[in-house]
Parts: sequence; structure tokens; C-alpha cells
Amino acid sequence: MTIHAEHPFLEPPDRRRALRRLRGRWPAGVSVWTAHGRRPVGLTISSMLIADGDPGGVVGLVDPDSELMDAITDTGGFTVSVLARGHDRLADAFAGLTPAPGGPFTLGTWQEHEYGPWLVGSIAALSVRVDETSAVSGWSRLVAGTISEVLSPLDETAEPLAHLRGRYGTVDTD
Repeated sequence: MTIHAEHPFLEPPDRRRALRRLRGRWPAGVSVWTAHGRRPVGLTISSMLIADGDPGGVVGLVDPDSELMDAITDTGGFTVSVLARGHDRLADAFAGLTPAPGGPFTLGTWQEHEYGPWLVGSIAALSVRVDETSAVSGWSRLVAGTISEVLSPLDETAEPLAHLRGRYGTVDTD
């Protein structure tokens, strides 16, 4: 058996799209968005902004063909769990990149909420009421919502999980 340093089906660097390469070099925080469909569903989301305000807001890009998009559209709400260092495997499981026997919700401890489960031990968790899901951006749907509730207080000591060039790490601020 051969162990590959890179994904074996990844396009060679000279054939990758310029925007894809740029996006891969743009550091992004990592979160898991969840909602209730026929069952709880979730997806790793790195294309996300949190807007401060009263009330605050969340904007993110979601795969339009995902079960999460269906659940968000049907229920009108979702939760956001902001991931910390050590949540790499969980992020990959919700992205569909790593197997999770029994499903990705078996990884970590989840607290139930009407909009969807949230991860206990995340940096923070939010419940969000959907405002807009119809805008298209690239191959994604732009989902905008109003933060209804902060479900877990911000853990000031945790290091946020970041994604850069296909790898997880943290942002060094020194």
C-alpha cells in the first residue's frame, strides 16, 4: 500500500484554476453549520463572515446540492459551531473527506437546539434565523441570517482552527 503526501486525484498545480489556487492561499476560519432535516445534518463551512450589530449577522457560502442547504431552506434556521485546534478530524468528517463510522455527529459532544445541534467545546456556537438563501455566488448559494442567540460563550483561551493550502492549523498572531 502506498501512502500519498497529497490527495491522489488532485489536479497538477499547472492545471488548477487561478481562483481555486487563490482561495486555497487565503486563510479561513473553520466552522460546522448544522440544521434539522429528516435527521440532523451538517457541513464544514470556511467561507463565512460574522457581522457585529444588534442583532448580529452571519453570511456564508453553502453547497446548493447539500443536505444542509435543503434543511436550511426547509426549516429557516441553523446553528454555527466555530471550531478550535484539535477539531481537524471533525471538520474533515463534516466535509465528507474522512469516514466517520456512525456519522459525523458521533465525533464530539453535541447539544440539541431547535435549529440544529451545536458542538460542546467549540470556540463559540450561534443559532441563526435565515434571512436570505437565493443569491448565487460562484458554485455556492449565499446564506445570510440574523443571530438569534449565542449558545455558548466565547472561549477566549481556545485557538481557532484555520484552513490554509489544504491543511489545518492556527493563525499565529506574533
